Amino acid sequence: MKPLEGGNMAMTQSNWGNKFRAVWIIGVVLWAACHSFAKDPIVIGDLKVSPGEMGAGYLVVPAKKDPGCSIPVTVINGAKDGKILALIAAVHGYEFTPILSLYRLKSMIDPQKLAGTLVLVHIANLPGFQKRTIGGYNPLDGKDLNRVFPGDPNGTTTQRIAYVLTEEVVKKCDALVDLHCGDGNEDVIPQCYWMLSGDEKLDKISRDMVLAFGIKHNIIVKSPTKDIAQSKMLMLAAVLLSKPAFASESSLGRTDEEDILGNLTGIMSVMRYFRMVEGEASFVAEPVWIDELETISSEVDGLFYPQTKVGSYLSKGEKFGTMTDYLGNVIREFRSPLTGIVMLIINTPSANAGDLLFVVGTIKRD
Repeated sequence: MKPLEGGNMAMTQSNWGNKFRAVWIIGVVLWAACHSFAKDPIVIGDLKVSPGEMGAGYLVVPAKKDPGCSIPVTVINGAKDGKILALIAAVHGYEFTPILSLYRLKSMIDPQKLAGTLVLVHIANLPGFQKRTIGGYNPLDGKDLNRVFPGDPNGTTTQRIAYVLTEEVVKKCDALVDLHCGDGNEDVIPQCYWMLSGDEKLDKISRDMVLAFGIKHNIIVKSPTKDIAQSKMLMLAAVLLSKPAFASESSLGRTDEEDILGNLTGIMSVMRYFRMVEGEASFVAEPVWIDELETISSEVDGLFYPQTKVGSYLSKGEKFGTMTDYLGNVIREFRSPLTGIVMLIINTPSANAGDLLFVVGTIKRD
């Protein structure tokens, strides 16, 4: 009996040894796998932000033949893997609501609970913001940042801003939202722009982002080019680099809490769509799609008197405003070039030759 008992004990010890070795090997393999695929720090300009952390600083636009500038950014690198979502405010420096929305968002996000990474470009056109420049222009060179993408490292200040944003933000993100609102003289119906690239998969994601943002009126825009060098607009540059993207517009350029909360609600819904935070995205149930836009600009200097409001429906030929000279004499009447909804109208008297006055859009019926 004893030899048999001794043999059983040896066999039991051998089994336990084999099990221990197997568990140890599995543990080593799992440890190696976790460390091999650990989430990396994200590098944006001079910022290097580790997983689960938040970092803030400036993208530097170096001086060349004209002054340089800086772009304030915050990078929130979530502890968990996920998409890199870029949120860009103040491509037009007088558009304040998106700026305040992103600073508010920064205070709301816990990087330990975030999946993926947020890149917050707080003020893309800092010179325009500092000088309160209406019309979207950079006072350093008179250019519109949203007309010079993808930029030029040897161009003027605005072109160099676009280049830095393209290289450090657009090319490094997985998706992008270009946040706008009405400029200081513009009353705008809340709207989003959905850019069609011709890539069905990319276009579907961009469309989903638009609907998740939660604005009812959405404009369909077909890409006018496939050449990134001719993209001009930030949204189009992103799409041509195969990044799903859209642009949003909230109402008249101001700092109303309602508009800030609207942006935050939309951004959080887009983040839920990408599974960056807990919860389900909330999609617009009955979106209104605009498939044709017509714009009217002033041909003369004077005072503009609007006779309609954003969101109103006009028939083709219906009057939407008048222009007087500086003595108060009526010198122009403006009528809608098509039947549709008023998307934008200038809401301040001052109007110069070439200034945009009015935008009307037709509703897509099918």
